[in-house]
Amino acid sequence: MPKAKQSARRKKFNYTTDRKKLKKQYLKKCNPRIENSQIRNAWDDKKSMARNLQEMGLAFDPNRTLPIKKKSLLGEDKATRAPAGIVTKPYVISQLEEEAGRPEKDTKTLSSDLMEYAQYMIREHKDDFKAMARDEKNYYQDTPKQIKRKINEYKRCHPEHYDNFIKSLAAPEPMAQ
Repeated sequence: MPKAKQSARRKKFNYTTDRKKLKKQYLKKCNPRIENSQIRNAWDDKKSMARNLQEMGLAFDPNRTLPIKKKSLLGEDKATRAPAGIVTKPYVISQLEEEAGRPEKDTKTLSSDLMEYAQYMIREHKDDFKAMARDEKNYYQDTPKQIKRKINEYKRCHPEHYDNFIKSLAAPEPMAQ
């Protein structure tokens, strides 16, 4: 079998490439990106993961942080002691707690088709879900409970829109002359 051409060629050092830059690029590619901004800002690349988390007051190993009590034969409970770490960056925990305490904004929306479907069903049948299930526009053959769930979802996702729709139903329509 013939050899590859490159293997026979003498290896040459490439003076144009920056080895330091290549190493930095490689390390950056290998290390995972920390998604949480508070932890990312407090992270020290020169320290190990366990040491970084310990300084922030976070748990590296949950089995060591919350030990399980072992029962002995004599009936005495022995608790294994967790090593007490020194927290040098307590602001990380306070920032994480503050972020967790903020209410999460509901960004879920419904498609316009589903909104029209719910409006049609309410307009035609009011609160009669069994009649909605028998309606000819019920193309997907939803059960009464499924239709009720869809209407409740419409109420939850678009409360102002739903209120305006109900008000428009309650208002008497003007008579045509």
